[in-house]
Amino acid sequence: MPALPVPSRREFLASSLVAAGGLAVGRSLAADPEPALAKPSLFRISLAEWSLHKTIFAGKLDNLDFPRAAREQFGIEAVEYVNQFFKDKAKDADYLADLSRRAADEGVQNLLIMCDGLGNLGDPDDNARTKAVENHHPWVEAAKRLGCHSIRVNAASKGGFEEQQKLAADGLARLAEFAAQMELNVIVENHGGLSSNGKWLAGVIEQVGKPNCGTLPDFGNFGDYDRYRGVAELMPFAKGVSAKSHDFDADGNEARTDYRRMLKIVTDAGYHGWVGVEYEGGKLPEDEGIKTTKRLLETVRTELAG
Repeated sequence: MPALPVPSRREFLASSLVAAGGLAVGRSLAADPEPALAKPSLFRISLAEWSLHKTIFAGKLDNLDFPRAAREQFGIEAVEYVNQFFKDKAKDADYLADLSRRAADEGVQNLLIMCDGLGNLGDPDDNARTKAVENHHPWVEAAKRLGCHSIRVNAASKGGFEEQQKLAADGLARLAEFAAQMELNVIVENHGGLSSNGKWLAGVIEQVGKPNCGTLPDFGNFGDYDRYRGVAELMPFAKGVSAKSHDFDADGNEARTDYRRMLKIVTDAGYHGWVGVEYEGGKLPEDEGIKTTKRLLETVRTELAG
């Protein structure tokens, strides 16, 4: 397959997704708004590809078939990709066109790509930090080709609290400048290290100070840090939300997270975009875990809507 040439910003903004049923590539910095309904929902439900990581690693599902699985198996119309499931395809024109076409054929919207394994954006070594920023560039371009609104990144660093904030903010700011040329967001998940401290990560985003650099609050991944406080601290910058789930009680409630409390924090912050199902449990098969998480989100959404 031919390598994907790096188009200019003008070409990116003027083009449309190849063979994607007319879906426009250029999207606003925020996720698409709720369509006109008799009564608009508080939020919409998407599917994070990591929910199916065991199935994918076992060779039972290919990344190209993820949009179809989201729609046909789970009735979900928007997806969040994980770069490691197509890690050698960031510059592959044919592959990205095929993935775009398949999503469009299913009526599925591509929201973001979760990017891991590309180096630390807050690396204390200047050269390593620059390399990490550059390693993310092809995924920004791939996300644009797929019609996503964001790439999700990590804010890993080393050193003291304030030193890591400064380093992470530097790497994120440089990446956000590149992504802004293509009208893409760079969003950070609480994903280990100091990024699992809501106050620290909120401070990093404030230091970056760019409208296209925000957060992807995850209901889990906070370690010993209070998850409700953490999500509340990250919501002012949120351009996506990850509804992490593990285990459920007999009534279908998540065992570690009070979804009613958490989703009230989310909606009270004025967020009404996509909330992604991210099942990571081991007691239920992945398909059942996804369906149970989706049902819980739908139940709480109805309750909160009154």
